[in-house]
Amino acid sequence: MRAVLAAPPPTLLVIAKAPVPGRVKTRLTPACTPEQAAALAEAALVDTLHTLATVPAGRRLLVLDGEPGRWLPPGWQVIAQSGGGLDARLAAAFGHAARLAPHAPALLVGMDTPQVSAATLAEPLSPARRAGADAWYGPASDGGFWALGLARPTEDLARRLLLGVPMSTPDTGRVLLDRLGAAGLAVRRLPEATDVDTVEDARLVAAQAPHSRFAARLRSFRAAPEVAG
Repeated sequence: MRAVLAAPPPTLLVIAKAPVPGRVKTRLTPACTPEQAAALAEAALVDTLHTLATVPAGRRLLVLDGEPGRWLPPGWQVIAQSGGGLDARLAAAFGHAARLAPHAPALLVGMDTPQVSAATLAEPLSPARRAGADAWYGPASDGGFWALGLARPTEDLARRLLLGVPMSTPDTGRVLLDRLGAAGLAVRRLPEATDVDTVEDARLVAAQAPHSRFAARLRSFRAAPEVAG
């Protein structure tokens, strides 16, 4: 009797900047001070890391620009982001994941998704639901994407999909979806989410995740009307 091989658990990646004032969430200023913007970024990142820590996975990689701090929860391996634009850094992250776990799917999430639940990722990545999927795509409301997964990641495939995709534009997601389709990949869509780029985004995300660290941090800024709303 031929042995049935178990599906390998996925590799989860979070790409992030260290939450340093003046380097993160600069579009939240001047409504927020640089220190407040960094505090919100830290809360969003920690929420994201804690949520993904409850999703079944073989490895959890934080792909970080900067140095980890006391905010880093246990269970995450930190790797430095590569050089180049965001498209190159995303491709390199998938390449790193593929080298560490060659046969495992890999899913990458941005740092500011405190509203995303573990079930949103755990269910589509489960062995029972994974069959037939070549990629997972999480659209963002601003036209970008908050998550990208590849069932059989390689750095070559990631480079073909991502290099040259214009990042942080209203067309980012459309261009990436076109690339996925042109590569013949069967794409499973994840729910749409809002990235935290503006104070209005922050208020919306806090309302969607009222018990998150992010929402609590935003409420702590209530003394500044332009922030709390």
